[in-house]
Amino acid sequence: MIRIEGGPFRMGSEEFYADETPVHERTVGSFELDVHPVTNEQFAAFVEETGYVTVAERPLDPADFPGVDPADLVPGGLVFTPTAGPVDLREWRQWWRWGAGASWRHPFGPEASVRQAQFGAVDALVDRPTHPVVQVSFEDASAYAAWAGKRLPTEAEFEFAARGGLDGARFAWGDEEFPDGRLMVNRWQGSFPYRNTGAEGWAGTSPVMTFPGNGYGLFDVTGNVWEWTTDFYTARHNPPGVEAVDAERRPNLLAAASAEPGSRIPRRVLKGGSHLCSPDYCLRYRPAARSPQADDSATTHIGFRCARDA
Repeated sequence: MIRIEGGPFRMGSEEFYADETPVHERTVGSFELDVHPVTNEQFAAFVEETGYVTVAERPLDPADFPGVDPADLVPGGLVFTPTAGPVDLREWRQWWRWGAGASWRHPFGPEASVRQAQFGAVDALVDRPTHPVVQVSFEDASAYAAWAGKRLPTEAEFEFAARGGLDGARFAWGDEEFPDGRLMVNRWQGSFPYRNTGAEGWAGTSPVMTFPGNGYGLFDVTGNVWEWTTDFYTARHNPPGVEAVDAERRPNLLAAASAEPGSRIPRRVLKGGSHLCSPDYCLRYRPAARSPQADDSATTHIGFRCARDA
């Protein structure tokens, strides 16, 4: 872990997406943060010692899925599958599907096709031990953090650390995307979602620390995999002092408000973007970027890292 000396910074951005606004001053205390996302081999050590079963591996309760044939309720997770050609980018269901049997061990399912497997390991632990673990829900990430004697970072902590001391910069390394022509982050190269030429040879996740670290010596704080934080998602930032809600009731109110319409599952803020982020669709491989994700979700592009009080 690396100790991050806290202080004030400008959180958010006015340049890109509405949920990153408004830019406001936020202050974080000193804390420690993992140098890189938790890897498959690190997560395997946790599972081996504790016998933990991830959400994606657990049986599904028919009561949670009214009207669905029980035979279709097979454990698994969301799997990215490239399309055959250009599609309407407003419809994400064209490249995401439910992967029966998909889990952190087999991110694309136990019988992933060659086309799917190019974006992730068929056997994550054997084939790619130093890649970030994926197909982990918020509950899974929290359980690992508790086992390790750590916790998950807040959104403000993650963004502060990802900036690497460059307050207000567009990217984790500055304002220029390709300094000296160099690719600085594992993100989609090509035309999304059907043609990926690979980032420095990687289509899908890359081993942690493959790309340059930021000013604090942290790696993969943008790109590679999205990462869980503890904050409930809001459609835009709520600067400190703006929302006058009773402190004791606030967490419950925020949890309920964070859920998608018609759902009771809270959503958390993901930070950092992933290898699927493409400038023509999702320019979110930036410190200010954020994305909502339901607590029970597990996908092929979401991982996490741990924090600890200084």
